[in-house]
Amino acid sequence: MPCESGKVLAHVKWECKYHVVIVPKYRKKALFGRIRREIGKIIRQLCRQKEVELIEGHAMPDHVHLVLSVPPKYSIAMFVGYLKGKSAIHIHRQLQGVKKGFTGKHFWSRGYCVSTVGMDEETIRAYVRNQEELDRQGELDLT
Repeated sequence: MPCESGKVLAHVKWECKYHVVIVPKYRKKALFGRIRREIGKIIRQLCRQKEVELIEGHAMPDHVHLVLSVPPKYSIAMFVGYLKGKSAIHIHRQLQGVKKGFTGKHFWSRGYCVSTVGMDEETIRAYVRNQEELDRQGELDLT
């Protein structure tokens, strides 16, 4: 079964991993120095708040790569929006000294890049093809 190594919620086994790339506004080399060091702490804290596992992360001078395990109760679009919005507020507040008035302030560019990570396509296709046979054999266990 494809989800053998996945995580479990009340009624679902899941393995939802994503590679996400986010970029500062105008792709300025804004992540140098202190911001680059602190961005990891901010992202880790925000991931913990939503029970998202930060599997891997690396801040480059002009973009950030993340490998995230996101529970299926969140869409990846919702989580990336949350992550970019809240981290921008933290960056302005903690690192740039802005106390209030975040309207019109931007740190991240509007878009992001996301791709799924996980089991290879052929494994999934074979599982789907053979699902009925596995069910007959009693090997299909969704608990």
